[in-house]
Parts: sequence; C-alpha cells; structure tokens
Amino acid sequence: MTPFMPLYDKSVVVRHDEFSWPECVVGAASALESRPGGPNLDRMRNARAFAAIALAGLLGASQASAGALQTAIFAGGCFWSMQHAMEEVPGVVKVVAGYTGGHVSRPTYADVTTETTGHYESVLVTFDAARIGYADLVGRYFRRTDPTDGRGQLCDQGPSYRPAIFVANPAQRAAAEQVRAKVGAELKRPIATAILPAQAFWPAEGYHQDYARKNPAQYGAYARGCMGFAGGREAALAAVWRDRG
Repeated sequence: MTPFMPLYDKSVVVRHDEFSWPECVVGAASALESRPGGPNLDRMRNARAFAAIALAGLLGASQASAGALQTAIFAGGCFWSMQHAMEEVPGVVKVVAGYTGGHVSRPTYADVTTETTGHYESVLVTFDAARIGYADLVGRYFRRTDPTDGRGQLCDQGPSYRPAIFVANPAQRAAAEQVRAKVGAELKRPIATAILPAQAFWPAEGYHQDYARKNPAQYGAYARGCMGFAGGREAALAAVWRDRG
C-alpha cells in the first residue's frame, strides 16, 4: 500500500510510484543504444537526448490534460458515507476512501478501529477546479457532516470519526477557514471541525471502496438505522441543517 503525499505543487496529491520513466521512452532509448555494431558514445548520447525529449513531451501533454485537477482530503465520520456523498458533487472526478492523520504506516481497518493509531477515516477527493472551486467543495463537505460534533459523526463516534479538513497549502487553509467561519455564523454554534496540515493518505482496503454503491442493501440498513431517526442518517443531517438553505 503506497501513501498519497504532496509532490511539487502541494495542491496536488499523487502517488510516489507513479513517477517513473515511461516504458515507451526507455524502450526507444534502449533500441537506439543497441543498434547493429554495438553501442558507442555518440549513439548513447543520442539515445539519452531522445529519451529526454520524449519524456518532456509526455509530461507536458499529461500536465495540459490534467491542469485543472486538484485534490482535497476530508474526514467526516464513516468513509462509506463520505465517499458516497462526495462522489455526487458536480465537478468531482474521483473519491478514494482511506486513512490519514495517524502515526502508523500502512494502517489497516483493524488497526484504525482500535483508536490507537491516530488516524481519521477520510476521503481523498480529486476534483476539476474548472467546474468547482476548492471553497465550494469545502462548503459541500460541511453540508454532509454535523460540524458541531467533535467527538465523531452522527451514529459513528470515536477519534477516527472526528470531522477534519486536511489542507495542502496556505490557499486551501485560508479557504477552509473562511468557509468554517461562515458555517459557524449560519448554525450559530461553535464549529468542531478541525483544519489540519495534510499528511500521508493511505487508501483503505478494496472492500471499503464504493461500499455504498457495491452493497446497497447493507449500506442502506446502516444508513436507515443511524441515530434512531425515522429517516436514518439523512434525517439526522437534515436536523442539523434545518432552515439553513
């Protein structure tokens, strides 16, 4: 399991192991060096120059196509619910359930649920900044949580279920703080949602990914039974945000 960490532009979170020489570039360079007659200094220089030019072209094309993509990390209780909610936000490209904020590498679900590793159940959200800004995304996140509960979220209580926004740079922090202040004014109550520096994000086990979509009966039973409300989890959220637009 490889963590996601900020690299270069800290508003973007990527996997360390995704940055390697593309096989097509390495293969082309190798072909030039192994032409009949054996390698010589000129051929090796030409091969490496070709590889560098090809790699620059590939990276440029990749950056151009993904230039508007950014990432955000949120913790808001059960990551099944948070992943399901954030996937429905227009402009969101991908949501991964996982763990962040702890002091143990490669945590498992069994580790995190002991409440001794310091991790939060969280989601890594990749979004198209041309369609939705970071501040708007934070606003949508708040609406899917009870930001006044710092001990957990709704029927999921404990340190790993606490609400938090993990910011990757000063711009994200400023936006998150501004939205949090606005939420506090709307609810007229202290806001418990923490704003913390982004740390390594460890993807959760495969069976947790898209759990609500893959297991609608099981997830539905969990959501309906949440909090003892007649309408389950959705009714509990509605009670928090009632008459807030």
